[in-house]
Amino acid sequence: MSLRLLLLRHGETQQGGGLRGSIDDDLTDLGWQQMWGALPALPDWQRIVSSPLRRCGLFALQLSLRDGLPLSYADGLRELHFGQWEGRHPSDLMHDQADALGAFWSDPYGFTPPDGEPVARFAERVWAALAQLEREHPDQTLLLVTHGGVMRLLLAAARGLPAAQLLQVEVAHGALYRLTYRNGRVEGLPA
Repeated sequence: MSLRLLLLRHGETQQGGGLRGSIDDDLTDLGWQQMWGALPALPDWQRIVSSPLRRCGLFALQLSLRDGLPLSYADGLRELHFGQWEGRHPSDLMHDQADALGAFWSDPYGFTPPDGEPVARFAERVWAALAQLEREHPDQTLLLVTHGGVMRLLLAAARGLPAAQLLQVEVAHGALYRLTYRNGRVEGLPA
């Protein structure tokens, strides 16, 4: 039993870059274009599963309506909650929390942003969401509309990277990757 996944990151958001986390902002026009432009001409997924945050969920809804495919929302696919860093750009944090930001960047599992979600807990929720999807939709292909943090976690695992390198994984707005999930593990290459 396995699950074939296409991971699509949301596009540019109204409030701009930085640590979006739980902030529920909308896509810009460019953000919509980035997402539509990332999709293959012939979709091969049977279902769409999305983070419930607007920057993912609204696009997923439009795609579902366009293609007549079932859509569900998975809370486990939400972005990491950055606590007091929500909405701030790393360059801004360099002015007043450079040491903390450096600690997070070099050891995301060992350092949690103030009042934020520990990366270990975030990882547990993402992996639990995938395990549930595998049980509910065995041997199907799903399009997951999600966030950079979720994608970094899965891509780092697929590439066999150590935990400390999680935040070094680049995931652009509108990026699309193809992975296979089987028995708690992911493998694959960019779509």
